[in-house]
Amino acid sequence: NCACTHNQIHLLTMHPPLDRPHPKCEQEVIDLRACHATHSKIQFMACNELKYALDRCFKAEKEDQLRRANMDLGEKRKNEESAFMEAMGHETNFEDFLAKDKAYLKERDSAKQKKSWF
Repeated sequence: NCACTHNQIHLLTMHPPLDRPHPKCEQEVIDLRACHATHSKIQFMACNELKYALDRCFKAEKEDQLRRANMDLGEKRKNEESAFMEAMGHETNFEDFLAKDKAYLKERDSAKQKKSWF
């Protein structure tokens, strides 16, 4: 167990590999490599601010990648669902079927009332 502060934990973690391209973080990678080259390993804290800047850049890079990957996820799901319904010979999707199923709606409403505090 470690009773470490956030900054101390941050010191214990390594950055991702710098060998793969990071176009948006190129300057931060260059700066960190230069710092590592000019400071001995004994002065491991000398490059912390550059590492923090690199970590922030990597985080922004990953968020951007996830945003772009999930951008058209809803459209992909609709297309897959349509293809599945066509292949299975169904005319309605599962959500539409449930929306019309009286027994399901009754159970769903009953479950909601049980969870409600009011």
